[in-house]
Amino acid sequence: MRAFGHRILIVVAFILVAMAGPGAAQTAATSPAVTSPGVTSPGATSPGAGEYMMRAADCMACHTRPGGTPFAGGREVGTPFGTISSPNITPDPDTGIGKWTDAQLAKAIREGVRPDKSLIGPPMPIEFYRDMADDDLAAIIAYLRAQPAVKNVVPRSTYRIPLPPSYGPPVGKVKAPARRDKLKYGQYLVTIGHCMECHTPRNEKGELVRAKLGAGGQVIEGPWGKTVSRNLTPTGLKDWTDAQIAKAIREGVDRNGQHYRPPMAYEFYKNINDADISAIITYLRALKPQPMGPAN
Repeated sequence: MRAFGHRILIVVAFILVAMAGPGAAQTAATSPAVTSPGVTSPGATSPGAGEYMMRAADCMACHTRPGGTPFAGGREVGTPFGTISSPNITPDPDTGIGKWTDAQLAKAIREGVRPDKSLIGPPMPIEFYRDMADDDLAAIIAYLRAQPAVKNVVPRSTYRIPLPPSYGPPVGKVKAPARRDKLKYGQYLVTIGHCMECHTPRNEKGELVRAKLGAGGQVIEGPWGKTVSRNLTPTGLKDWTDAQIAKAIREGVDRNGQHYRPPMAYEFYKNINDADISAIITYLRALKPQPMGPAN
């Protein structure tokens, strides 16, 4: 019997393909306009700061169906391993999160546990969201609370694979690194943006090979063909300027002007401010150089 991690990898790959199709562009195009709040302080918990962090964490791509109301859920993807339905996370009390407390929302986001104690399955990147700082989590929750309540009944995802008992022990208090420490803050942003979910090789069990962090090499197939995730270590970026890396993240364009294929969420990363982009690049340049990961 294959390991849980391998099954989850395949499920996530199916979902990434679905999210990266024409509907993904439509979701981005119909989402509310965003004005980047600039360099928000670590203690900022306003809806504006929450919108900024929500986009950095790439929440809207899954929780909005093509042509639908942002965050009202209903994006459904059929896979051989089950039917994945993104939930309604607007403040509607009957079909959304209106009756959830802030603590319950926080536990769902960082630990993958609903108020009824059931576990949230893939593609929610709980492994990475567990490191989300309390202040940023509170800002995202404040932003979700400020959205219009939309009554939209969404069926719960069904899986034909077993989910794990949990994603780990309860998460305690988490504080973001100081923004002045560009290296550590860049690592934090890359983590909650779950960049390494695609840009790190996986073993035969589907588990991330942490010793080869950032080496790339994962293959994601879709209507466009195959995408091989880039090596983000200094080996892969050694000939790139900071401006070229920033353009790749925000616009999905490589240093030769060629557009990248899906599924990277450029539409949601385009508003990352200069200070945060600089921190991300600082962290990527500090990664241990690695040869390109094997294409899976």
